[in-house]
Amino acid sequence: MLPTLITMPLLSRRPRRLAVAAFSVFRLAATCAFAFIAMPARADVQAGMQVAETCLRASAGLSLGAALPKLKARLSAGLPAVIVAIGSSSTRGVGASSWATTYPEVMQRELQRLRGKARIEIANLGSNGETISGQIARMERDALALQPALVIWQLGSNDVVWPWGGIGPGTEAEVVATIARIRASGADVILMDLQNAPLVAGARLRPAMLELTARAARAGGAGHFQRFRLLERTVGAGVPLSALTSWDQLHNTDAAYDCTGRAIARAIHAAAR
Repeated sequence: MLPTLITMPLLSRRPRRLAVAAFSVFRLAATCAFAFIAMPARADVQAGMQVAETCLRASAGLSLGAALPKLKARLSAGLPAVIVAIGSSSTRGVGASSWATTYPEVMQRELQRLRGKARIEIANLGSNGETISGQIARMERDALALQPALVIWQLGSNDVVWPWGGIGPGTEAEVVATIARIRASGADVILMDLQNAPLVAGARLRPAMLELTARAARAGGAGHFQRFRLLERTVGAGVPLSALTSWDQLHNTDAAYDCTGRAIARAIHAAAR
């Protein structure tokens, strides 16, 4: 049998025209089918962008409540600045469609946009299922070993949702003491509180954890990023909670991660000016 490459020119012109015509029809049909399939995806992306923008508008007036002198000094001197994001799965990015849509990655892009040529490196140290005690235990080894200018500590979600967590009599004092350790290492600190998701919002310990985080931030001189309040305001602005929450009723959607990342970046930018 002759190779296809040799036999193709031996075909008559008519069959070849029919083959080309058939392929053209197939390609057109495939293109139309792909466009039909892709339309919902594009609609979802556009809807997510609208949710994120509504959420960002809801962040107006929310501030960290503290300056970030260490980060400001490094950026003002043109030095590279490491920002560590330590926390649990909502820092790691469970529920996000990709690594690029996690809040720390979004935050870095927004900070670079706001700060121009500043050299900012982000270390995502989120660990799934981790509680406050676990984060405290590895703070020195994992976070402070990187010599960061800023530590963003997302805490409390697993402590209020799962039975292996909880709030002990010394939890608040341990958080305040850990803030002091971080600041003594030469880094600024921001505490990020709970996500507004059904499993969190309905948890018995949710109000106590939000109050604990706010008190600890004030006592330790840390910034406080009020994530729960931000997402609560977003729902108040007409966004359904389902648009902010993944299928598991706990983690965020891309839109909520996008809003969180950009909102905290803007708050950092304001506090470090």
